[in-house]
Amino acid sequence: MKTHLAAALGSVVLTAGTLLGAPTAVGAQSAPYPSTPFDVTLGASYVRGTLTWYDRSVGVSGNLRAVGCNRVGFSTYGASGNELGSRSSSTQCDVTYQFSTGLPANVTGGAASVKICLSNANALKCGWYNRP
Repeated sequence: MKTHLAAALGSVVLTAGTLLGAPTAVGAQSAPYPSTPFDVTLGASYVRGTLTWYDRSVGVSGNLRAVGCNRVGFSTYGASGNELGSRSSSTQCDVTYQFSTGLPANVTGGAASVKICLSNANALKCGWYNRP
């Protein structure tokens, strides 16, 4: 049975939605949140998309293509290298779908980096992405 990664990863962090929906002062201009593309490929499988860096969370949206059976994990890290939070999917087999979720990074300034790992029964490949 196909499941959506968003459900497999758990509930979306509400902080990002709260920040996006917060009213701004009249005449105030808010800068867009920085974003970073990501791509972790393992054989014919991949996880690709965009990280959006919020003040206390990181939004993740993209596509997972699992050829055979794969699992993807996301972890946020602070400036000192300590892990702030993580999410992972259940094992997915022979499926491609879109996902969108949030990663916790509840410290002043948010996450400094995100580690994304794609694995199968025989291998693990990770990519590190730093806040711009």
